[in-house]
Amino acid sequence: MTSSESEPPRRPGEFALIAELFAPLAKDAPGAFGLTDDVAVIAQRSGEDLLLKTDAIVEGVHFFRADPPELIAKKALRRALSDLAAKGADPCAYLLALSLPAWPDMAWLEAFSRGLAEDQAEFSIALIGGDTSATPGPLNIVVTAAGRVPVGAMIQRRGAAVGDLVFVSGTIGDSAGGLALLREDCATLFQPDREALVSRYRLPQPRLALGRALRGVAAAALDVSDGLLADLAHIAEVSKVRVEVDAARIPRSDSLRALWGNGEDAIVRAATGGDDYEIAFTARADRREDVLDAARRAGTRVAEIGRVTAGEGALLLDTHGREIALARPGYRHF
Repeated sequence: MTSSESEPPRRPGEFALIAELFAPLAKDAPGAFGLTDDVAVIAQRSGEDLLLKTDAIVEGVHFFRADPPELIAKKALRRALSDLAAKGADPCAYLLALSLPAWPDMAWLEAFSRGLAEDQAEFSIALIGGDTSATPGPLNIVVTAAGRVPVGAMIQRRGAAVGDLVFVSGTIGDSAGGLALLREDCATLFQPDREALVSRYRLPQPRLALGRALRGVAAAALDVSDGLLADLAHIAEVSKVRVEVDAARIPRSDSLRALWGNGEDAIVRAATGGDDYEIAFTARADRREDVLDAARRAGTRVAEIGRVTAGEGALLLDTHGREIALARPGYRHF
């Protein structure tokens, strides 16, 4: 239930809103001071590096107004956690900035807060601060997440080398399929497949356990947010190598195959769709068994999808080793 955009919002003022809905989310973080101060303190631990990641989601771009508010909250938080996961980090705290238009009423905000509380319990993380403001534009949610890794253990993008193997977790393209279904329904798709794909769009699954297990194993890694090929191109660029991906080896779910089929066009659509929030990474060829062991320990599926060679860019290859031309490698913000 939401109020009309022409009516004043059915919600308390800024500070009452913080005290009622968000201060309880900070109760387990001593450095948050109950959200009564202007800053928060994250105590530094000996032998650890502190990692920071900011991520924003905007109504109409990353989520729909009709999406359940609990899931919007979780998506906002999990996007940032996915970046920490790809670095091998353990999340410890986050800040939340909300730019609120008139339409979210108190019931909506209460559900949003519940979603955050549920994820805080699942991922052992606490709110420590942030900001709230009004906006005449769309709802904007910004999360800054902090995580810890042993000193020097962060898995960087820079680190891939010629001869490395290329891997990715989970399945690719499900979120893009879910978004396509929300935009244009497919009457022939079975309801369980529809629900599975829409869920992948609305509720990312940050691969935190896998990221931890890949410390010291992966040479380079990042989370897949703008599209598998587009993100692997970032590894290629900073590592000064070429990443070659075998299209047929990209893992796709049965639900996505039911929606788009098994043709080359379907694979390209999956590989360039974005919003997967899986970990794409490289590792030396002699670490293949270590990668598979890390996947087993994390309980996360991992697929070998290609190799690192001399050159530049990220290429998608067909079964004959020929490059597949792409209209675009992934999502572009500008």
